[in-house]
Amino acid sequence: RNYNSQDQNFSPLPKVTRDSVRQYLQFSPDQSVIILHAKVAQKSYGNEKRFFCPPPCVYLSGHGWKLRQEQLKASGLGESSCRLFGYMGLDSSTDPRTDSFKLSFEEQTDRRMFACAKTLYISDTDKRKHFRLLLHLFHSGGQEIGTFNSRLIKVISKPSQKRQSMKNADLCISSGSKVSLFNRLRSQTVSTRYLAVEDGAFVASARQWTAFTVTLGLRSSAFSLYICYGCVVQLVCTDSGVALPPMVIRKVNKQHACLDVDEPVSQLHKCAFQFRDSNHMYLCLSNEKIIQFQASPCPKESNKVLLNDGSCWTIIGTEVVEYTFSENLTSHPTTISPVPVITGLELNGGGHVAMLELHGENFSPHLKVWFGNMQAETMFRSSRSLLCVVPDVSIMSGEWRWMRQPITVPLCLIRLDGLIYRSSYSFTYTPEHSTPPQGNGSAERTADSDSLIDTIHQEFTRTNFHLFMQS
Repeated sequence: RNYNSQDQNFSPLPKVTRDSVRQYLQFSPDQSVIILHAKVAQKSYGNEKRFFCPPPCVYLSGHGWKLRQEQLKASGLGESSCRLFGYMGLDSSTDPRTDSFKLSFEEQTDRRMFACAKTLYISDTDKRKHFRLLLHLFHSGGQEIGTFNSRLIKVISKPSQKRQSMKNADLCISSGSKVSLFNRLRSQTVSTRYLAVEDGAFVASARQWTAFTVTLGLRSSAFSLYICYGCVVQLVCTDSGVALPPMVIRKVNKQHACLDVDEPVSQLHKCAFQFRDSNHMYLCLSNEKIIQFQASPCPKESNKVLLNDGSCWTIIGTEVVEYTFSENLTSHPTTISPVPVITGLELNGGGHVAMLELHGENFSPHLKVWFGNMQAETMFRSSRSLLCVVPDVSIMSGEWRWMRQPITVPLCLIRLDGLIYRSSYSFTYTPEHSTPPQGNGSAERTADSDSLIDTIHQEFTRTNFHLFMQS
């Protein structure tokens, strides 16, 4: 890739100093772009438009958005020019302004805005088996903020009713993955309700949906990777941590819950959730409320119970992609993309020089790795690999030399123009436990201190670096 065209835009700024980065880490004026979308999408045939369900959603969070708007207003831009809008479409789109859904963001809280792309679909003329969604963000004045993409989405023709095998593992729902649940009365699109959490309570929302982590309950086999019918599961909101009680997931066939089916749960299957240890009480919606429904036994079939419309849910796997950055140290509005994403870390070497390799996407020669507020000597290898020298631990504050606790610092990438990309990774220095030397004179104490720091650093770089991924 040729980066020369970008060089003019990235002149080093004197304000990117240890102090300015320390202030950033203290106040975190971040701007986050969060994209929620389904893992699979049903193809539309002929003239039909099978809109993606649940619809892709975008959240803009963090008080950095507010700060940037205030900076733009201070520079002379009017209120209307500082507002945000976007376009979302498929990655095959040639012109995002004509082939995409325009997103108008509504302010939900002081630090969060929301928009939803309700009418996106994939035509049968598109022969791809996978695609991505692209989000283009702008200020109303026309200034582009950047382009952000979703994860890969698998294209299916229709939900599979066959018993899934491990050959089709990508169509199964795995324990620990994220899902969405929706209910569609009489198969009408306008009646679709999504299980969501609002103000800590479970609701059936026509506007927003929530991603839930689905995990196998304690009574399930510890070796199970995939959710199967008849298993006890727990649904936990990924955003708030609010959880529903343990429930048994049942397969639904013609509005009946099947009590003896144990096959893997598949994408876009209809299912029901029986509260564990209850007498056939099921998770149900009534308008926008979530209630319990008492199922009726079937007189002719003892292995089935009769449900109502509100207790039949469709389950689908979902993805949550988050991009976090800060324009706090940049002098003027700039394009955020391409956003570098760290996917893994690898420590090499020892002794006085430890090297950390960062694996990921969209790396460029304009990026430097920072350990907390310490800049690391960074070498660009490719768009998927950066190499850096782990900063010497003695760069830490003077008091640190007598501390015997591990120190964890966040890992960030900072572009030459001051744009900060925060990652979900951190780096932990772990000291060896020993007693500080007791010197009599100040000169001797200083010598001992320097010697101790040198010894500690060698111990660190030889065996005691630890990497942790923050949840």
